[in-house]
Amino acid sequence: MIEFLQKGGILVAPILFCSVLGLAIFLERLIRFARLNIAGDGFLEKLTHYMRNGENHQAYELAESSGTPLGRILVQAMEVKDQGRETIETVINHATDEEIRTLSRNIQALATIGNVAPLLGLLGTILGMIKAFMVIQQMGGKVNASVLAGGIWEAMLTTALGLAVALPTMVAHSYLISRVDTFEAKLQNGTVAFIKALTRKSS
Repeated sequence: MIEFLQKGGILVAPILFCSVLGLAIFLERLIRFARLNIAGDGFLEKLTHYMRNGENHQAYELAESSGTPLGRILVQAMEVKDQGRETIETVINHATDEEIRTLSRNIQALATIGNVAPLLGLLGTILGMIKAFMVIQQMGGKVNASVLAGGIWEAMLTTALGLAVALPTMVAHSYLISRVDTFEAKLQNGTVAFIKALTRKSS
C-alpha cells in the first residue's frame, strides 16, 4: 500500500495529512457533543419554578452549578435581570453566540479540508501529467502506450485520493453543523422559557 501511494508523488503526503486532521477534528467534536448536556436533566424546569416563586438566589445558584451551556447563559442573564428586558435579551444573545462559537470550534476547518483536498489532488494530477509529457518530449515522441498509460494513472492517483478525503470530510462537516443547529435551537428554547418566567414574575 505504501509503495502504491508513493507513486502518486509528493502531494500524497499532504492529502493524507488532511485526512488524518479531518478525522481527528470529527472524532473530537463527536466525543464533545456526546458528553454535552445543553440544559441538564430537569434543570430548566427547576430554574423557572424558582423564578416564578421569586426565589432568585436559588435560581442563580442552580444555573451557576449546572455546568451546562444554558446554565452559563442564564447566569449572565440573571446578573442583569433588573436592567430591563432589552438589556436581558442583548446579554442572552451575546452569551448564546459565545456558546455556539465554542460548540462550532474547528468545524469550519473540516470545510476547508474538504475544499483543499481535491485541489491538492488536481494539482498532483497536473504535475504528474507535466512529468509524463516531459518524458514524451525527451523520447522524441516515440513512446508506447504502456509508458504513457503508466504515467497517466500515477498522475490520476492524487485526484482519486483527494476526492476520497474530501467526500467523507464534507459529510462529516454537514453532520456536525446539523448537531450545532440542534443545540442552538435548544438554547433558544431555554432562554425563551427563562424570559417568560421572568415576565410572569414581574407581572
